[in-house]
Amino acid sequence: MNPSVKSALTRYRIAAYVVGVGLLVLVLVAMPLKYFGDNPTLTETIGPLHGFLYMVYLVVTLDLAVRLRWPVLKILGVMLAGTIPFLSFVVERRVHRQVVEQYEAASAAHASA
Repeated sequence: MNPSVKSALTRYRIAAYVVGVGLLVLVLVAMPLKYFGDNPTLTETIGPLHGFLYMVYLVVTLDLAVRLRWPVLKILGVMLAGTIPFLSFVVERRVHRQVVEQYEAASAAHASA
């Protein structure tokens, strides 16, 4: 695997996990505390932090997508995965598997040629 693609994939995987965990904390902890516990403190902290990290996730995803020449709809789908709880984990696994399989197939084809 190309080292630049490998590092872009690693950055994407880290960003997907961080955004996924941040979203879960926001939705499952901070929001209930705000609306049921009348305590908006955690929401006021986690909300902007998640927003910033989501922007980083978008940039990292775009970097990977450009390196792999993804179609626009795939790029948008992967980017939107960071907005739905648990989905960023599922999509991250799928993207990682697809990239690894793509490079293994290319490597096998190159070796047999």
